[in-house]
Amino acid sequence: MLIQEYGPLKGQMLQIMDENGVIQKPHLVPELSDQEWLELYKAMLLTRSADNKALQLQRQGRMLTYAPNTGQEAAQVGPAAAMGKQDWLVPAFRELGAWLHRGVDLKTVYLYWYGNEYGSHFAEGVKVLPIAVPIGTQVHHAVGIAMASSIKGEDDVTVTYIGDGGTSTGDFSEALNFAGVFNAPVVFIVQNNQYAISVSRQKQTKAETLVQKAVAAGIPGILVDGNDLFAMYAAAKDAIDRARLGGGPTLIEAYTYRLGAHTTSDDPTKYREDSEVAEWQPKDPLLRMKAYLINKGVWSEEQDAALSDEYGEYALAVFREVEEEGDPQLEDLFKYNFREMPAHLREQYEQYVQYLEGKVK
Repeated sequence: MLIQEYGPLKGQMLQIMDENGVIQKPHLVPELSDQEWLELYKAMLLTRSADNKALQLQRQGRMLTYAPNTGQEAAQVGPAAAMGKQDWLVPAFRELGAWLHRGVDLKTVYLYWYGNEYGSHFAEGVKVLPIAVPIGTQVHHAVGIAMASSIKGEDDVTVTYIGDGGTSTGDFSEALNFAGVFNAPVVFIVQNNQYAISVSRQKQTKAETLVQKAVAAGIPGILVDGNDLFAMYAAAKDAIDRARLGGGPTLIEAYTYRLGAHTTSDDPTKYREDSEVAEWQPKDPLLRMKAYLINKGVWSEEQDAALSDEYGEYALAVFREVEEEGDPQLEDLFKYNFREMPAHLREQYEQYVQYLEGKVK
């Protein structure tokens, strides 16, 4: 198994494909056909196109604050593709590629960033939890779901995401500890994009790697090139299969880079140099995967440009549907937090209704 060769203290990073799209470790390439890899590339391209469109719309004042995903598509689509249909995805807030690949439609995602509470309502059968903005809280939920699956004798595996900054929270350490103690079938994926908002990874922890935090919890871990779709799929599949067979949790550190801002409210030029971004741009996961597919003869630059345009037009059409829904309604803040509205919210909601009816000022 990969975790035996690439343990958290061995100082090795799993990379199957290099920055030029050339396979360096053919014996580790997952057994997917060229067509299947092409479909996963298309999923990454859709993610990039939808992400770019969201940024444009936000700058036009048509969308609220948005968290970009550019540069992290392989770290999202790879694990999502390795999951079984029955598995649960528990995201943070920067997992657009995983959401889309796991069945969350783009309109729902855009509704969320538009400020519409219905953006947290997923279709029946989509086993994805809503976006979690509070840092680190989602990993507790993931462990709870995994423990419940184990207790019920189900073979579901839960995959959860957290950022590098989130690994400095107590929630993260507690969740790893619980998962280890109860042998929960959960896979933790740290999207180490090098910055927790404006704080660099080097300034928030003295740990040489983030994956070595698995050692204290007594669980396996593996450091992976987060821009290598092959490596991310392989590591996630290995960890998911292991969890499904009763092997317990795994921590995966996806070593990647946030090419854009933390959110559209952030100015990354205040805390990082443009030269640093330039160093990472050639490592773009889409560039290397496109090079691989073109070299295999199953894709071309012309096809790529055409599909990118098509996806961009699709994303804009979806957002226009969101705008047609109208502005978010204040009453939605009361309706979708609990199955049954508690007394204190019921009281506030009734005051709001009375205000609308002109009975109170």
